Amino acid sequence: MSAVEQVVAQYPGAARDSLIPILQAVQEVDGYLSREAVSVIARHLQLAPSKVYGVATFYNQFRFQPKGRFHVQVCRGTACHVKGSAAVLESLKRTLKLEPGQTARDGSFSLEVVACIGACGLAPVLSVNGEIHAGVAPDKVNGILGVYRKRVAD
Repeated sequence: MSAVEQVVAQYPGAARDSLIPILQAVQEVDGYLSREAVSVIARHLQLAPSKVYGVATFYNQFRFQPKGRFHVQVCRGTACHVKGSAAVLESLKRTLKLEPGQTARDGSFSLEVVACIGACGLAPVLSVNGEIHAGVAPDKVNGILGVYRKRVAD
């Protein structure tokens, strides 16, 4: 029995109202929602996979690709926005060659936009695997990522 099947088995007789908790539980176990997971959930709830996918894509908490070894989160909250996080995000996208929600082919980096990291006084901030980088300017992005690229190479 797969991990996804084990999760859905914890919801016997579940209906559509259990969809989001099941999606959350599966993502907690697998780290993301695979096509296979969407199909298993759909079968269990007797829904079309497109309905499950439609709900999952509506909420930005769900991922459809595994996180990279280094998961980069860019804060786009009000304080970070005012202090220039849009430019930081653009620099990250160019440097990593990723759009938010994507993972590099080699699995080294993934990129996510978050509503607030909770470090407003340090704006703009980004987090790499939970490590906060404060006062980030677009020209600092290469240096920050370089530290993690070196770890990938080691």
